[in-house]
Parts: sequence; C-alpha cells; structure tokens
Amino acid sequence: MQPTLLIVDDEKHTRDGLRSLLGDQYDVYVASDIASAVDVLERDQIDVLITDLRLAGDDGMTLIERALKMPRPPICIMMTAYGSVDSAVEAMKRGAYDFVTKPLNLDKVEILIARALGGRRMEQENRTLRQQVDERFGLENVIGESAALREVLDTIRQVAPSSANVLLDGESGTGKELAAHAIHNLSRRSKAKFVTVHCAALSPTLLESELFGHERGAFTGAHERRVGRFEQANGGTIFLDEIGEIDQSTQVKLLRVISEERAFERVGGNQLLRADVRLIAATNKDLATLVKEGRFRDDLYFRLNVVHITMPPMRDRKEDIPLLVRGFLRHFCKANEKPLLELTADAMNTLLSHNWPGNVRELRTAIEHGVVMANGPKITLRELPMSVRQGAAVNLPGGITASKAWGEKASPLDLHETERKLIMQALATTSGNITAAAKKLGISRRTLHRKINEMNAAKENALNREQDAVGASPLPDPIS
Repeated sequence: MQPTLLIVDDEKHTRDGLRSLLGDQYDVYVASDIASAVDVLERDQIDVLITDLRLAGDDGMTLIERALKMPRPPICIMMTAYGSVDSAVEAMKRGAYDFVTKPLNLDKVEILIARALGGRRMEQENRTLRQQVDERFGLENVIGESAALREVLDTIRQVAPSSANVLLDGESGTGKELAAHAIHNLSRRSKAKFVTVHCAALSPTLLESELFGHERGAFTGAHERRVGRFEQANGGTIFLDEIGEIDQSTQVKLLRVISEERAFERVGGNQLLRADVRLIAATNKDLATLVKEGRFRDDLYFRLNVVHITMPPMRDRKEDIPLLVRGFLRHFCKANEKPLLELTADAMNTLLSHNWPGNVRELRTAIEHGVVMANGPKITLRELPMSVRQGAAVNLPGGITASKAWGEKASPLDLHETERKLIMQALATTSGNITAAAKKLGISRRTLHRKINEMNAAKENALNREQDAVGASPLPDPIS
C-alpha cells in the first residue's frame, strides 16, 4: 500500500504539477482550500500534508494546526514564497516537519517527502521494538509468588528509581539478566539505552576494547576507531554479565569509570572521555571469596555492591513452578501455533520433584520441548526431556506421587488439593517436624509455615460457610 499525500494549494498548476510528479510513488489527493482539505483529512488517513501558506485569503498555518490535532496526525510540510520564510519557520515551531520555497524545486520536494516518511517509519519501528523489549523484560514477567521471589521483586522496585549500582548474584539460569532489565525499565533512565556485555565471552584485550573502545591502529586488526559500550550507554544502563571473569588490569580501568571521576580512555588513545552510566553487574561466583583470594579488587567490589540482590534458585521456590509452567505453556503454544496444552499428572509430578540444576532456564526449555513434542491436548511424561525425567527427585513423602495425590482423573493443574495432601503426607512422615518436612518437599521452612497457615485459614473459612459439612481433619501441630 502506497503512502498517501494531500496537496493543498489554490493554484491549479501547482496541484497538478505535484500530482503528476508524485503520483507514481504515492496515493495523491488534492484540495484548493481549507474546507475541502479538512474533509479529506477526516475521511482518509493521510501520511503527508503539503500546504501553501496562503490559500485564497485563508492561512495554511490554521490547516496545519488542525491536522496536527488529529488522532494520527500527518507529516506537515509548508510551501511558501521566499519573502514569507519567517512564517514557515514559525510553522515548524508549531509542529510542521519542514518547508519549501516557491518556485518549487521538485527534486527537493521529492527528497523531503521520502526523508520525512523514512523518519516516521524509523520512529514506529523504535516504538515497536521498545514495546517488545518492555513486554519481554517488564517486572510483570518475573513470574512467581514465593516468599523468596517476592523479596527480590520488592528490592527491585525499591532500588530501580535510584542511581545506585547493583550487584546480582545467583546460579546460572535464575534470571539475573531479566532482573537487570527490570531495574532499568523501572528507572529514570528507561528511555536511554540498556547495553549488555558478556564478560566471560571475551579475552582481556577484546573485553577492554569492547568496554572502552579503541583508536585506529591500537592493535593488529584495529583498522577503524571503535566506540566502546560505556560511550554507547551514556545516559543509560550498562549490564556486565559474569563480572567475576574480568582480569585485574580491566578491573582497575573499570573502577575508574564507575568512580566519581567517571573517566576512561579508548585503547591506544590518550583523550579523556566521560560517561554517565548506571552499572548493573551479575555473577554466579562468590565475589567476596574472590576478594579474599586476591583475585578481585576489594575497592571495585564495594563500588559494585551498593545494592546486593541474590536471585533464588528454582529448588528454593518450587511453589512457583505451576505459575511458570502456565506462562511458558501460553508462550510456546502461541509461538508454535498450537492450542493451549496441559500437563498430565505424572508430567507435573516430575516437574515438581526435579531439582532444576539449570533453574528457570532449564524449566523453560523443558516446557518448550514438551510443547514441540506433544501430539495431543496434553504433555505427557515421555514428552519431557530425558534429562528432566532421569533427574527427577522421586523421594516425595511416603512414596506418594502427584497423580496419586489428586487422583489419576483429576485436572493436572488443580494443584491446591494436591499441595495440601503432599504437605500432610510430609508432616505425617516426619511426625510434624517442620524443618524435616520442608526438606522432603524441597521448599524452605518459612514457605511451609506460610502454606500451613494459608490452608488452615482456608479450611476455617470453608467450615464457616458450610456448617453442616464434614471437612478433612486439621493439619497436625508442627514441631519447630
């Protein structure tokens, strides 16, 4: 579909000349006055409006102002006589894109329209890309209701509006990069760039060039000047993943750029550069231990560690697995053009009992594998990856499985009753010892306490609503 142009001029030869010039590339409308031009603008979607400043006693500025107030305003270009350039400049101040003087240079008009449409296209693409990034990395996509994750999310909300550096640690696959994006998107720097550097993927020489840039001829192969990631991220956020891998020399230079001085030099250069950058670093190593061993500078560690966030491993937030599964199912079923699938009882039991050494990343991959391999409306045990099936910890209390707990014919995602039965079994087999029961279930002691309180409250509410109904026996009093 061709872009649409509206040409407004009270001189017929100007309208006809522009229509003849531009008709092969654009869908061209013409009007001789403001009233007929407004009628076209309200009836059709116009991409570019080109109007004369003087229109048989009317003012083209009035038309531009009206056009710019429309729900999807066109790009506005003013045509004016040379002596009225000041009026055209005033039109640009009020929102017009540009102006051309009469007599018209037709080549210039053609180039101006193409440039204006190209700029608008780029703006739309940037908006779409930002929306996609926000949808992928927004805080709402950090899925879970466990106490461990809620604590992390509260900290992210608290620290995001500040300018403080943040150190994220945790095992591989726990979502450190997702958390970093969320911090940036909730910050005052969200409209500026978020730049990622994977430190472990580069040698010390290449990493220094990647971070700070280099001058032409700085080393073999440096044929052109390169702008580093700190320059690119100026005004925004830089995320250094696996920061524990950087060497001592790079640590010294990194310390300088994140100190009050905020200064650095490109490799092979002597010009002092500065960058206003917020730094978020991530590691799956214990930096405090590396400091004690002399492998990581203590002054850099303290600069990075203004706010410390530890991403919890999947085994400490197993109660989030059903929520994550549902989210991944929706995503991958849509991506693979399949109806929304469910998991069988045995498949869900395997996910709940697996220790997830790869954390959320491994769970995501397992669900994608299951969606791709499923031939029916449900993902069965055999359609999960072999590594998950073989690695499942099948030592649930009393040998119980999820399928036995909720019954083979029950909905595989009806997890509340399943959870209650598993907890009761665990407490029964440990004589009510909370610590031992939590260990058997693969959750924290604090989480188990909370779930017991929630279930007893739910039972009490149900009994109040149904006075004549006979409920299940209450949970045994836990032993601390």
